[in-house]
Amino acid sequence: MHTRNVAYVLKELLARDGLSATELHRRTGVPQSTLSRILSGKIVDPADKHIAKLAEYFRVSTDQLRGRASLAAGGHAELRDISLWDDDTPVEDDEVSIPFLREVELAAGSGRFVIEESERASLRFGKRSLRHNGVQFDQAKCVTVRGNSMLPVLRDGATVGVNAGKRGIGDIVDGDLYAINHNGQLRVKQLYRLPTGIRLRSFNRDEHPDEDYTFAQMQDEQIAILGHVFWWGMYAR
Repeated sequence: MHTRNVAYVLKELLARDGLSATELHRRTGVPQSTLSRILSGKIVDPADKHIAKLAEYFRVSTDQLRGRASLAAGGHAELRDISLWDDDTPVEDDEVSIPFLREVELAAGSGRFVIEESERASLRFGKRSLRHNGVQFDQAKCVTVRGNSMLPVLRDGATVGVNAGKRGIGDIVDGDLYAINHNGQLRVKQLYRLPTGIRLRSFNRDEHPDEDYTFAQMQDEQIAILGHVFWWGMYAR
C-alpha cells in the first residue's frame, strides 16, 4: 500500500490533469527544483507557501495535498487506479481518442515523406484535462519523439500531445516546445521567434546546435509548425 504523502498525491494530480512538472512550475511559480525534490521524496514537508500555491491551483485543501485527508473529501473526485484499455475498448463519455501523426513514405525507396494521421494508433485523454489546458478536442494530436536531440527532457520514443490550434508564427511562445513538419520529417523542438524567421533549439545542444531559418528558407525547406506541445509522457528506463 502506498503512503499518501505529498509526493504521492502530487504525482496523482499531475497524472490526472496530464501535466508535467515543468508546466506546473510555469503555472504556479513554484521553483522547478523544488517540485523535482518534492516528487523525488527529497522534500517531505514542503514550505507552506509552496503547498498553498499548489493546493490553490489543483483546487484541493492543503491537508489533501499533504495526504492527510482523502481527495474525495469536500466534493473533489477521488483519484482512481489506472484502467487498462486497447484499441477495441469503447471510448468513455468523458474521454477522447487522440490520433498519432506519423511519417509516411510516398513511394518505396523514394526518400520523400509526408505526415499523416495513423489509422489505428491513438492515445486517450480526459476531456476535462484537454479543456483545462485550452485544447479543442479535434485539434489534439500525438507525436512520437525520435532520436537524442531532446535529451535529457524527452527520450527517444517519448510521446507528446500537440495542440494543432496553435500553429502560427504569432502563436510561438519563446522557449516552448512545438511539433514541426520539416519537409515530411516530424520534429519536436523549442521554438523562438526572430525578426527574420524562427530558431529551432534542441535540449541536447552539444550534439544538435541551434538552427535558424528565414521566412524564405522556411518556404524553401517546407517547414511548418504542426502545433504547440501541451503534454508529454514516457517510460522511465
